[in-house]
Amino acid sequence: MAKKRRKMRKKSSKILIYFLWILLILVLVGSILSIGYYLGYSDAKSEITKLQNEKVHQKEFKELQNKKLHKKEVIPLPKHTKAKIIEKTEDIKHKLKEVLKKEQDIDVTAGHEYADEHLALPPKPAKRKIVKLTSKPKLAIIIDDMSTKSQVREVEELGLNLTMSFLPPRPGRAESAKLAAKEKFYMVHLPMEAMHYTAEEPNTLRITDSQEKISKRIRYIKKIFPRVKYINNHTGSKFTSNEKAMNRLIYALKKNHINFIDSRTIAQTKAPQVMKNYGLRYISRDVFLDHHTDEAYVLGQIKEAIKIAKLHGYAIAIGHPHLNTLKALKASKSLFKSVDLVQVDKIY
Repeated sequence: MAKKRRKMRKKSSKILIYFLWILLILVLVGSILSIGYYLGYSDAKSEITKLQNEKVHQKEFKELQNKKLHKKEVIPLPKHTKAKIIEKTEDIKHKLKEVLKKEQDIDVTAGHEYADEHLALPPKPAKRKIVKLTSKPKLAIIIDDMSTKSQVREVEELGLNLTMSFLPPRPGRAESAKLAAKEKFYMVHLPMEAMHYTAEEPNTLRITDSQEKISKRIRYIKKIFPRVKYINNHTGSKFTSNEKAMNRLIYALKKNHINFIDSRTIAQTKAPQVMKNYGLRYISRDVFLDHHTDEAYVLGQIKEAIKIAKLHGYAIAIGHPHLNTLKALKASKSLFKSVDLVQVDKIY
């Protein structure tokens, strides 16, 4: 009996040991699983956070890209480079001002028309007989150097019967012939060689030009200005004072049914004699309105032109589309009531 109990006790002890081992194993397995879960969760959480951050960065990156597509990134220039650019820009501005000033110096005065642009007074008009008036004296005012749309508009806005004389087309005023075509009446202001004037127009007629070359030029003028009936000289003090050159010109003009009006840029002009030889009437400028460009001077010249018209029955004045010339003409509307303001063809 005692032996049987010992066996039973021993067996129970083994079962308990087995149970404890199993329990220990379960505890160990549970602990391992718990630790693994915790570590896995932490790693997963870190990974998720990392992915979320990456998504945020990707979104920010896309937004930044979109901004760059619509707005270029401004990269600041180094100070020394910026200083050089500013210096170069100022230099260019200064040179541009000098060029503009030179252009203004040429255009602001009618002095470029004469043999010597430093003359205190332009060459005197041709001598004419004093006549006894039987009708209102005629005054034709030619506005030379016409070449742009704005000039035409400013002259037309005066509401005066003025004769516009257009320079031939060239780069910078390619529309001059087209502008003339819109006018009922116009003249051509033909460039001719001067004594001292250096800023020549393209295709300026020179005293050395052959008859063929001059005739070709006049045919071209007639082609682009098909209704032209009158031409006056732009500069031309050297050309008009050369009898041979003038003979070639008047021959070409007569062949194309164009009359010549002498701007009289030099007192020694040979136009009167040459035109007499061709049996043509000599007509020339009596007054330059804007040898000096202040408004008071121009007003005085307008009064002088009216005075000459009253003495000789008619007068021809030449001006330019300068601001003060236009202002003086506008201010003289009451003065023009004493004369018949006409286009230059009514003088012939």
